[in-house]
Amino acid sequence: MADTARSALITGANRGLGREIARRLHELGLRVVVAARDGRSAREVADALGDGATGVELDVTAPESVRRARDLAGPVDVLVNNAGEMSDQGYDPLTVPIDVVHRHITVNALGALRVSQAFVPAMVERGWGRVVMVSSGTGSFHNGLFGGAPAYSLSKAALNGVTQLLATATTGTGVLVNAVNPGLVRTRMAPRAARTPRDAAADIVDAVQLPDDGPSGTFRRHGKQIEW
Repeated sequence: MADTARSALITGANRGLGREIARRLHELGLRVVVAARDGRSAREVADALGDGATGVELDVTAPESVRRARDLAGPVDVLVNNAGEMSDQGYDPLTVPIDVVHRHITVNALGALRVSQAFVPAMVERGWGRVVMVSSGTGSFHNGLFGGAPAYSLSKAALNGVTQLLATATTGTGVLVNAVNPGLVRTRMAPRAARTPRDAAADIVDAVQLPDDGPSGTFRRHGKQIEW
């Protein structure tokens, strides 16, 4: 993966986990596209990374924004769908407003699908690609969806479904699509979490570095497959 011909685009990469993923992939020698809804912030992060990094404005909820970002970034080999929303703490499934649920699904699941539709077809044409969805254990049916953040949990369960659908659609093309549960990470969403973005980013990088005969359509944590 140290091949400088490879390029990666990370959504929501202007801070927290996304920024750390961008930094780690840049250190590995990939050309990195820092994508964020705040274009200025994305460019500032790219400037801090140095040569081989660029910043683009990308709002995963806006089709035209995604198209512009695709045109500016050009083809990418690695896509990390990291952009996310979590603003439903304190609700339960019986009281959470539907507009809050809609917002979470729009960003966390449909946003990832929209960005994947923009970038993955070119990976398929070239015969190589890695797509990583930053998911969550809150959306795991094996663990039981977390009722303390019902909109977020539902959106991550939907994101896991998107992962499996895209993995099936790209079977045999050289593109691997997997979801990663990085656990609770110390970011703006969870400032008291014990796990640092640097530690969590290692799980994402592991999925990016899967070999050509590696798995697709899996849910992963600490470099190993886990139950959906």
